[in-house]
Amino acid sequence: MQMKRLPRSTYRPLAAALCLLSSAVLVRASLSAADASRLGNDLTPLGAEKAGNADGSIPAWTGGITTPPAGYAPGMHHPDPFKDDPVLFTITAANADKYADKLTAGQMALMKAYADYSLPVYATHRSASNPQRIYDATKKYATTAALTGDGNGITGAVIGTPFPIPQNGLEVIWNHLVRYRGIAAARHISQAAPQRNGSYTLVDFEDEFLFNYVRDGIQEKDLDNVLIFYKQAVTAPARLAGSILVVHETMDQVKEARRAWVYNTGQRRVRRAPNVAYDNPGTAADGMRTSDQFDMFNGAPDRYNWKLTGRKEMYVPYNSYKLHSDSLKNADILKPLHINQALTRYELHRVWVVEATLKPGTNHVYSRRTLYFDEDSWQILAADQYDGRGQLWRVSEAHCINYYDAQVFWSTLEVHTDLIAGRYIAFGLDNERPMYEFSLKRTPQDYTPSTLRQEGVR
Repeated sequence: MQMKRLPRSTYRPLAAALCLLSSAVLVRASLSAADASRLGNDLTPLGAEKAGNADGSIPAWTGGITTPPAGYAPGMHHPDPFKDDPVLFTITAANADKYADKLTAGQMALMKAYADYSLPVYATHRSASNPQRIYDATKKYATTAALTGDGNGITGAVIGTPFPIPQNGLEVIWNHLVRYRGIAAARHISQAAPQRNGSYTLVDFEDEFLFNYVRDGIQEKDLDNVLIFYKQAVTAPARLAGSILVVHETMDQVKEARRAWVYNTGQRRVRRAPNVAYDNPGTAADGMRTSDQFDMFNGAPDRYNWKLTGRKEMYVPYNSYKLHSDSLKNADILKPLHINQALTRYELHRVWVVEATLKPGTNHVYSRRTLYFDEDSWQILAADQYDGRGQLWRVSEAHCINYYDAQVFWSTLEVHTDLIAGRYIAFGLDNERPMYEFSLKRTPQDYTPSTLRQEGVR
């Protein structure tokens, strides 16, 4: 695919000096005050190109959705602000070659594998928005943010996007890892991994997050190397219900491994859970996704070399309010071989493209990953994962919306398709569940092993 060359003006001084030295220490230049001044001017507050593209198919960013549409009430599944948009055209196997330069390798492979697989394309709306304090912090720390060591952590920034004008792939992945998803949030979601005939068993989760990095008034010294506090409880089916996982997502996981504990209903005790990381299987996922595929990518980046290849225009899932609707049942979405693509929405957006290749001497089931990051939010929208032979294995897409009650751009459904097995897993189904809660009040003390123990034995 033809990559769009990054404008010279988007690089910081001394960018040409960036490289991975033999000692594996990443050298980088600080963002200049002049470059930082572009944020909120020709660039959006998070570093995207504010202007639209040449032919107008991508509009200018004008702030995204900052207030709910008429008729919205807290607790509702978010009404679609673009419900009257018609489908502009549909990409299928028959015409995919015409659009190949704007499609991922995974999308092309899915259309080749499944004759009925299609991408309905709609008008582009740059709906992503964050609260003003996120923009303010991004600009404040843009000139001080830095990667630590060999890129396994960051310093000099809190609350905002640390690298709004990225120079390398590690900076992009860190923008995703710390992007704004509210201060605290609770989700009531389901997961399904249908068999090839379409039969499935729902796994229900109650999970919640305290995003330590973005808490009001937080300072770097207060982080205690923890980005996120996380709890996940399995509530169905009965054979799995009752297990609870608590995680302290450390920033530098090479310096200090992710802290995780699990309450086991059979043993009625809390144990450390050191395997909730990297390519260990995801919770109750039938082996269909790895732990670090949760949220498209999470955890330590130390097993890969991350190469920023450029920014380009691509058709990606976006503004997926139709797929989010509570007028749908799970059965409307979950079909044999792939989800009901008629319910999806794809738009043309600019994305940052990062190639991750496995470092020599390390191991992971994915030898290579290609990730596509939304320029307006730093959310990973799509990812292609390759096996040890270099063969495309799993294709992932995050169907996202702006949760406009909280100004959070996040997924409403993640779909990971295994091309070799001919199956997929859908994570985040919320159509028949209560809506995300962004008004949750939590403190770090709510995520201790003793608190987990007390909750488990209730």
